[in-house]
Amino acid sequence: MPDGRCNIASPERLLFTPLKIGSITLKNRIVFSAHLTNYAEEFMPTDRHAYYYRERARGGVGLIITEEHSTHPTDHPYEKLIHAFNPAVIPLYRRITDMVHAEGVPILAQINHNGGQSSGMFTRLPAWAPSPVADPLFREVPKAVEDEDIQQIIEGYATVAGYTKQGGFDGIELQCSHSSIVRQFLSRNTNHRRDAYGGGLENRARLLREIINAIRLNVGRDYVISVRLCGDELIRDGITLDETVELARILERDGLIDCINTSIGTATQTLYMIEASMRIPPNYAMFISSAIRKAVRLPVIGVGRVKDPIQAERVLTEGHADLIGVVRAQIADPEFARKARENRVDDIHLCLSCNQECVGRMGLNRWLGCIETPGTGREQTHGVASLRRATPARRVVVVGGGPAGLKAATVAAQRGHQVKLLEKEERLGGQVVWATRVTNRAEFGDLIRNLLHQIEQLGIEVETGVTATPELIRGERPDAVIIATGSTPDRMAIPGSEAPDVADVTDILSGRATPGRRVLMIDRLGFHEATSTAEFLADQGCEVQVVTPTLYVGQDLGVTLDLENWYRRARELAITCTPNHSALSIEDGVVTAVHNYTGQLVHFPKADTVVLAIHRRADADLYHALQADVPVLHRVGDCVAPRRAHAAIVEGDRAGRAIQ
Repeated sequence: MPDGRCNIASPERLLFTPLKIGSITLKNRIVFSAHLTNYAEEFMPTDRHAYYYRERARGGVGLIITEEHSTHPTDHPYEKLIHAFNPAVIPLYRRITDMVHAEGVPILAQINHNGGQSSGMFTRLPAWAPSPVADPLFREVPKAVEDEDIQQIIEGYATVAGYTKQGGFDGIELQCSHSSIVRQFLSRNTNHRRDAYGGGLENRARLLREIINAIRLNVGRDYVISVRLCGDELIRDGITLDETVELARILERDGLIDCINTSIGTATQTLYMIEASMRIPPNYAMFISSAIRKAVRLPVIGVGRVKDPIQAERVLTEGHADLIGVVRAQIADPEFARKARENRVDDIHLCLSCNQECVGRMGLNRWLGCIETPGTGREQTHGVASLRRATPARRVVVVGGGPAGLKAATVAAQRGHQVKLLEKEERLGGQVVWATRVTNRAEFGDLIRNLLHQIEQLGIEVETGVTATPELIRGERPDAVIIATGSTPDRMAIPGSEAPDVADVTDILSGRATPGRRVLMIDRLGFHEATSTAEFLADQGCEVQVVTPTLYVGQDLGVTLDLENWYRRARELAITCTPNHSALSIEDGVVTAVHNYTGQLVHFPKADTVVLAIHRRADADLYHALQADVPVLHRVGDCVAPRRAHAAIVEGDRAGRAIQ
């Protein structure tokens, strides 16, 4: 078709057909959309950014859009925001754009002002917003901007757009979506103004249109402008899809933009819908791009938990979007696009949508990583091409087929070592196998699927149903041994927990224990172990009560954006949540606990089954038995200290790299 839009009747794969956006031509329809990385230092972009984006460019992506760059000093919602209003960014931009362009990939800079979704904590200035409406997360009443403030905002956007052009970018994207003062002007929920910037849609869109006009005057018509719009804020009196479609028509008629990107939700009230976890179906937000695309002829980017190229191709074929935003899947596998183009779909390390090391680390003010890809954020030293063949090759024995052992085995084999993996169970996967029995956690199993595919490709020798002893290991005559024997439940942690009517969460999920009708769960972990098992039990018809010493059940689900949707499900299943109580003992199905703040003892009604989501003990006996006999010995994962899966993967990778 002449305008480059997707031809759904075409026999070729639409995902890899070129598309022109303004002055640039993309080699394919895969977009690495904007997302926070926390790689900035002293409010400036860094080499870490450059290597991070270059890795995805080398991986074959069609377009990269950077994380947001701030346009004004009043905007500082988090510590590591890039201050693009400081001209010192320009040479640092050049470092990024030169490295990405060397791979033949165009790159846009997203620019933004967070408005009322900010704080005076860093700036000692009031937050700016269209109206004095406190954001539900920051809870800080902002200053309603006046005419002179609005002019500063507009000038700030234009100035920063000029800096990005000097820095070598191919264009900019205006974030008008989940955390932007522009979205706040567009939304009746946050815009209560009675002047020319409030009221009907034309007035509420005035700031956006003035910003676009000012940018065009500064950078010219040959510089790409993409506008990212929120299709539905999912809040009372918020932006609706009908309004967004009408806004898209207005912007197209103005003739000043080149592309429309899409989003859903707000970055505070409904953040769990922007970066949705595996509880939310794939393609969940694609209805927004689909509606906009039917209304305009500008290229439209669709988003919404796109995990694989088959899914992306279907979106294009059905006409829901012209381009596909693929973020977490390319965080997990920088070569996503290349593997897709080469029909190596099975080789793609599928994203789990677990949000633990990407979204979760952002919530903890740490740099972005990935639970299954230790090189994410460390591309300069641990990128795709960083593994070097070992000379000479060694004979390596890995004991334990959970995430840590599987990762150690694959990395060692990739470096050319001869690897043998021993596992005492009849199957590989460790505790992950049981976690996936919960319907809403099934995608976590992709962690093991990805590793098992590599195990097969690399020809690693695997023996299951084998109890590894020191004698057996010595008989293998290994040059190096990696111990990944995992952990066991600490059944001594609570007096009475060894009784037959007490089970661990893995006993329940594996089917080794059959629960009674009334179940009381003791949760000391605050994460999926308890909430998923409680959901699993309630789905089977059990009456479930969860008792935890934390402030609320599932406290750690907040950072992975699972909390809201789990509580919705818990309410449907009538799960009783009892926080702020520390279990002291279990006797004949009766749990005695103390209320954390009053010291009052509480005896919970007798349960048919007490289920424990408690800490585990490292199973390190084999490691200690081999210390005197094996020249190169490593231990990784839970047998060092019981933690979550990301630690197992990191340590497995580290051990596989360490064997020389």
